[in-house]
Amino acid sequence: MEQMVNIYIMGKKYSVPSSLTIMTATEYAGYKYVRGCGCRNGFCGACATIYRVKGQFDIKTGLACQTQVEEGMYIASLPFFPTKKAEYDINEVKPTEQVMMSLYPEIYSCIGCNACTKACPQSLNVMQYIAYAQRGEFEKCAEESFDCVACGICTSRCPAGITHPQVAVLARRLNGKYIAPETQHLNDRVEEIIKGEHEELIEKVMQKPIEELKELYNNRVKE
Repeated sequence: MEQMVNIYIMGKKYSVPSSLTIMTATEYAGYKYVRGCGCRNGFCGACATIYRVKGQFDIKTGLACQTQVEEGMYIASLPFFPTKKAEYDINEVKPTEQVMMSLYPEIYSCIGCNACTKACPQSLNVMQYIAYAQRGEFEKCAEESFDCVACGICTSRCPAGITHPQVAVLARRLNGKYIAPETQHLNDRVEEIIKGEHEELIEKVMQKPIEELKELYNNRVKE
């Protein structure tokens, strides 16, 4: 028989298979997700979760679809809370330090506690990419934050009120528009897609099983 572990959801005890993730264990216990559940594959960041393990006092964080349950886990979904999203026209802003000072001045209030990095379920060096943003090093910020799924856990733990994912998005947009070299073959491909030249191929790709798609992606030709 599969090993079972005891977990607590909203204070109620449940015995679930140890191989399950928090998300599947919650459903195993009889709950139905109506929000806080998106792609189920660690990409959308919708299932941000906090938990404690019995006998330990530190609060842990993770994505419910990726974090495996363990004995004595007390689980609470992270409720949605609004974060600051500055309004701007990417065609008008420029990649200077002043743009961050204007749109996200709170990043300069960072106290270096590193709570954001410790909380990140993707193990990103969040405080480092914020430091790059402070210095206007948007290419480095874009690279460091590339795997961010905008779950918002870092923001929920930040005493300075920094909206880290939104800062990262701005840095990546600035880098893509102004800093990274233009890729002509990409421009050509976009133009072809707009004209509908690849609709049949896209439809075939959409029908492929996930494992075959992974294989195609991992063995793609890189320029």
